[in-house]
Amino acid sequence: MTNVSAPPTDYSPRIHDLPQSERPRERLIRYGASSMSSAELIAILLRTGVLGQSALAIAQRLLAKFSGLRGLATASYGELTQIKGLSGAKYCQVMAAIELGRRSATLGAEERRIVRTADDVAELLLGEMGLLSQEHLRVVLLTTKNHIAGVHNVYVGTVNTSQVRASEVLRPAVRENAPSVIVVHNHPSGDPTPSASDIDLTRQLIQAARLLNIEVLDHVVLGHDTFVSMKERNLGFDTALTTR
Repeated sequence: MTNVSAPPTDYSPRIHDLPQSERPRERLIRYGASSMSSAELIAILLRTGVLGQSALAIAQRLLAKFSGLRGLATASYGELTQIKGLSGAKYCQVMAAIELGRRSATLGAEERRIVRTADDVAELLLGEMGLLSQEHLRVVLLTTKNHIAGVHNVYVGTVNTSQVRASEVLRPAVRENAPSVIVVHNHPSGDPTPSASDIDLTRQLIQAARLLNIEVLDHVVLGHDTFVSMKERNLGFDTALTTR
């Protein structure tokens, strides 16, 4: 009599074993991507599972381990590839899709955006930059009517006066002849409270910009879900420096 071994305790059926109407790809084609769960979308990116675990089961494990898409988006290569079934190639597929989503959201916002306040800046960039695991400093270039002329990532790393040069931050504005800019950077800790270094950097940027006939309208610090306008709090925006 042939012995049939029991499946592993963590066994999950292969996607091809599911009814066709329940398979992620077929569901996406029939109902559209917006109807899919995050796990189903990730499973489509992964394409295949491993012995005993479908791509959908791996996707569900990823979301559970990293507490959803936010955690997954900020996980490192080493953290993700420790997950059974997630190779280096699959890591690249998932991260590429997340980055395309970020860029698509920002691009759509830029095309229709007029920026006048820190709230406008936060609406434009908080969803993306609030997920970043390192500090990024960006400069938003504005036209004379406050339309966005471009958003440039000018620095990655610890943002402080000893490491960030004003010339690097203002170079995109000089190159594109932008009359005004808004400086934006994130705090990966999630707390957007400006540091003493942030205030010093703001003063230096304002001084350098005045020499170039460029106005720094604000320096916005982003947390995970909140933000601080340094202009509104008068941090670094001393009257003596900003009077033109």
